[in-house]
Amino acid sequence: MINNWLDTIWLIPCYSLIGAMLSVIWFPAITRKTGPRPAGYINIFMTLCSLIHAIVALTVAWGQPARLLSFPWLSVGGLNFTIDLQVSELTIGAIILVAGINLLAEIYAVGYMEMDWGWGRFYALLALFEAGLCSLVLCDSLFFSYVILEILTLGTYLLVGMWYNQSLVVTGARDAFLTKRIGDLFLLVGVVGLYPLTGTWNFSEIAEWAKTADVNPTTITLVTLALMVGPMGKCAQFPLHLWLDEAMEAPLPSTVLRNSVIVATGAWILVKLQPLFALSPLTQQVMITVGAATALGATLIAIAQIDVKRALSYLTSAFMGLIFITVGVGETHSAYILILSHALAIALLLMSIGSIISNNISQDLTLMGGLWNRRPISGLCFLVGSFGLIAFPPLGGFWAMVDLIAYLWENNPALAELLLLINGLMAFSLMRVFGLIWGGQPKQMTERSVEPLWLIVVPMTILAGVVLHVPQMLTAWGVISDWSIVLSPDALLLSSSTVAGIATGAYFYLNGNIAKPIQLPLGGLQSFLANDFYTSKLYKVTVVSLVNGVSQAMYWFDRFFVDGVGNFFGLATLFSGQNLRYSTFGQLQLYTLTIMVGIGVLLLLLFNNSL
Repeated sequence: MINNWLDTIWLIPCYSLIGAMLSVIWFPAITRKTGPRPAGYINIFMTLCSLIHAIVALTVAWGQPARLLSFPWLSVGGLNFTIDLQVSELTIGAIILVAGINLLAEIYAVGYMEMDWGWGRFYALLALFEAGLCSLVLCDSLFFSYVILEILTLGTYLLVGMWYNQSLVVTGARDAFLTKRIGDLFLLVGVVGLYPLTGTWNFSEIAEWAKTADVNPTTITLVTLALMVGPMGKCAQFPLHLWLDEAMEAPLPSTVLRNSVIVATGAWILVKLQPLFALSPLTQQVMITVGAATALGATLIAIAQIDVKRALSYLTSAFMGLIFITVGVGETHSAYILILSHALAIALLLMSIGSIISNNISQDLTLMGGLWNRRPISGLCFLVGSFGLIAFPPLGGFWAMVDLIAYLWENNPALAELLLLINGLMAFSLMRVFGLIWGGQPKQMTERSVEPLWLIVVPMTILAGVVLHVPQMLTAWGVISDWSIVLSPDALLLSSSTVAGIATGAYFYLNGNIAKPIQLPLGGLQSFLANDFYTSKLYKVTVVSLVNGVSQAMYWFDRFFVDGVGNFFGLATLFSGQNLRYSTFGQLQLYTLTIMVGIGVLLLLLFNNSL
């Protein structure tokens, strides 16, 4: 009976799929009779079932070695495909994280979207994401992980385009889908190219193969670079980062799930493939470069944003950049803690921001202010989420970064210094958002703002409690073994950068004597950051122009050459037919005479040549 909880772990994604299928039947004819709410309640119940199953399974799997479950799927041409699952403390813990955040997001959505009639479609898509994410963390096969990622890419398109009657929503859904497709295409190339080298797609077997692999450096570099581009798109890394910003057009409860765990799908694949990346120093350097550029650049961009959702969106890209650095240097232990701390903290930040947007309508930071006396619960939750994201001891982000910086000081001091800078800028950015919303005097948009429905406040406060208890969880799991690290030189440096960022942000944005909005001395620099380094324009003059040029050339070739050649032969045939009809009389004796005359002429010519 005990093993049944682990042997049936594959049922957890099925719970969500059942909820999604039941939600689909709430089409307009039924919704007019029952209202949209039953679709949401069904999915909340099924997610609760997933969470309970995962918690019980974790208690059984605790302290036990990882188990592998294999299900035959297809056998053709000597190639056997099996669906392989890895059941361990880590994978089950990841399921609890996904199901827990999704459960809170679904309850949150009941209050946030109470006036929306598209519940059936919205909750079905949330359930699809939960099923895909749970399947991904259990899956031990790179091939099937790719299939799941493709389904999640489609889900992103549908969820971002939830309110499809708005032009910006349609544009955001399209761009999110196409940008991810670029990464997926390279990932597919890497998946196909990897199998001839390793003879397997299983992560565990790939890791074993990598320990003794003797492979051509150029080949493994090309394969690993292709495999890296896929997670770049999923994690919104430069230059495939714009989709996450535009995906903010989706309903905020879905943003909670997407920015916390969906973007981490790329990071999860990245960590699982780290033994393979270690075979190519060039790929590791590219990974570190991409992560460092994204972490620093996205943090700077976030500071210049006036849309509150976009300000937090770019911080998600920046944090994923830190995970790229972590995997690039081989510190997967820190990567897992970064994924956990980021998922919980950013979900809490988005929930607290959503509580403001829900009854203040606007997302413009310049129109907000003075909400501390009116919205203290939301403000406290935002602060807890902020401290949990950055290196603020003793919360989760601190323990992830202190392990990383200790390794970097010994092997790459420049990256350690960059980590201190990024952490300080993140703290400054979050304090800027806090000051613009909760500091200062009330404005027209916030004059009558009050705390929203309890369905919004309760999930937010529960998640705040979870973020505060991350250190206790890490201690119970044996991740934190020595609390004296808090007083180590590395930890003190990290804490100092956090304090410096918070203090600087508080000085500028909680100081009533400084006029808001604050303008940088160099207006061009502020526009450069606010417009995302003009990346969209760069796309237009490079990728878009290239595609447009190729399309125009192909159009010209098809229009004037292919069609021209076809028209030429058609006209030649028509002209020949028109002329031949005048030599056609319908009299057999004339045809015979013509043939005989022709034969005689040919014989005469041959006779003259022979003489």
